[in-house]
Amino acid sequence: MSKYAREDILRMAEEENVRFIRLQFTDILGIIKNVEIPVGQLTKALDNLMMFDGSSIEGFVRIEESDMYLFPDLDTWVIFPWTPEKGKVARLICDIYSPDQTPFDGDPRGVLKRVLKEAKDLGYSDFNIGPEPEFFLFKIDSDGEPTLDLNDKGGYFDLAPTDLGENCRRDIVLELEDMGFEIEASHHEVAPGQHEIDFKYADAVTTCDNIQTFKLVVKTIARKHGLHATFMPKPLFGVNGSGMHANMSLFTEGNVNAFYDETTDSQLSKTAMQFLGGILKHADAFTAITNPTVNSYKRLVPGYEAPCYIAWSMRNRSPLVRIPSSRGLSTRIEVRSPDPAANPYLAMAAMLAAGLDGIRNNLTPPPETNRNIYAMDLEERKAEGIQALPANLGEATEALRRNEIITKSLGSHALEHFIELKEIEWDMFRTQVHPWEREQYMNTY
Repeated sequence: MSKYAREDILRMAEEENVRFIRLQFTDILGIIKNVEIPVGQLTKALDNLMMFDGSSIEGFVRIEESDMYLFPDLDTWVIFPWTPEKGKVARLICDIYSPDQTPFDGDPRGVLKRVLKEAKDLGYSDFNIGPEPEFFLFKIDSDGEPTLDLNDKGGYFDLAPTDLGENCRRDIVLELEDMGFEIEASHHEVAPGQHEIDFKYADAVTTCDNIQTFKLVVKTIARKHGLHATFMPKPLFGVNGSGMHANMSLFTEGNVNAFYDETTDSQLSKTAMQFLGGILKHADAFTAITNPTVNSYKRLVPGYEAPCYIAWSMRNRSPLVRIPSSRGLSTRIEVRSPDPAANPYLAMAAMLAAGLDGIRNNLTPPPETNRNIYAMDLEERKAEGIQALPANLGEATEALRRNEIITKSLGSHALEHFIELKEIEWDMFRTQVHPWEREQYMNTY
């Protein structure tokens, strides 16, 4: 059942003195875009009549087919709490439609909805996700540009005065709660300047909408504190990078967690193990989606708590997948590799497609790994059948290209544009001469 009707939004806009509405959507790279309209155009927007130039958006359409339509999702209506009383700003997240009034194949939100339809056809009414996005706070200079100066020297779960980001983080939480988020935890992470705010799980589309809203709020409130918030996976050498662990579960009608079975020793169902098998089988291919930048692979290295190896465990935190100890409705699979630079819609679609393939084909995961994989050498890992994740964006993009299941989940339009952009990015990095190379080789050779 929808939360808001058309009339509700028109009434709230008038009662709350809303003057502008941002019609928000996400491009193929996961960057938030919007068309801002005055409140006088709200009726037109609610009638799905707002057009924009899709050729100007990364990964959308060519200049000769540029007309696209914004279809607002009424349940995403929210008034930004930090906007002035004399003229508030509201937001509606939109699906992208083609001129023939059909969903646009390259819309990341639409890609996720298509894979969710496959899950529903298999009997799963909900795919719930609880994300754990991390970010860094850096000081800004007199020109408003970010520096590499951190505003604290805090560590895991530290508090003020060591955690100087506490006030900023608290204000972010208050703004999120004003916007309807249910915040579960907020704390300093392990690296100096690194923070995490966890919000309650929801269905996949709502979770991805929330991730995008979360990023916008974090950056906006950080700027009010004279700080720059970044979701770059690895902004600093020698410390932990930022991840976005994804806690996933499938539900059937009647709010039944399909991953829970009290009759098994582990209390994990056959469905959970099949889904896990699919995740592990396709992990190398979906890594390009869940870790989409050159910088992402600076995080996926041994020694900094990020997973590098395709394995699973119920206790060990070194593998790619962990099964948290909660059972019943809270039974879930935690994939630890995604980072917050990922387009959340594409990332969740790709991981769901991997898991569904495991269910369809009755895949069985390898035995659980309870050793610290970081302490194992190559021969030990080979003996236990543990493979490494792709080492860089080039390897990851090639693994994606070869995988029929994950490529099909994206659809030809999104796939073609995503791979093209990632190949350009990798080639630009690969051919660039970096400062490290000059430091190492200029005098030596």
